[in-house]
Amino acid sequence: MKNETDELNHAIRELEEKRARELKALTTQFHSTFDSLKPINLIKSTVKEVTASSEIRKNLLGNAIGIGTGIITKKLLVGTSLNPTKNILGTVLQFATANFVTKHATGAKTTVRNILSYYWNRRKHSKTAHKNLNTNPNHNSDVPGLNYDKKVFKN
Repeated sequence: MKNETDELNHAIRELEEKRARELKALTTQFHSTFDSLKPINLIKSTVKEVTASSEIRKNLLGNAIGIGTGIITKKLLVGTSLNPTKNILGTVLQFATANFVTKHATGAKTTVRNILSYYWNRRKHSKTAHKNLNTNPNHNSDVPGLNYDKKVFKN
């Protein structure tokens, strides 16, 4: 009888120890889950996922370009008009442009890049030409301020 009592006491102690370990693991998991569901931690984890995935970044960039293009289109065509019909048509055009550019983001990026490089090269070329006009001693320009006269510089 004493032997059976010892065995039961031993089994009870093992079950109590197992219960204590499981309760500690459950408490730890609860705190971990609670912390992960806080709004700031949800935002942080979402941002980490977005920045880690290159496909999401490409889609996000395409969407941003589309939305920006739509807004610029509306501002250029409608401006600050108070006409409700014009504003509604501008909003429809904004969404249509944003949708089109978002769906064709790679083509839009290429087009924007080409336009910017065209204007950049044009600007660079015009600055170079303007600089050459100002430094060419044989150039007689009819534009005031661009005439180069050696007599003006003599003391």
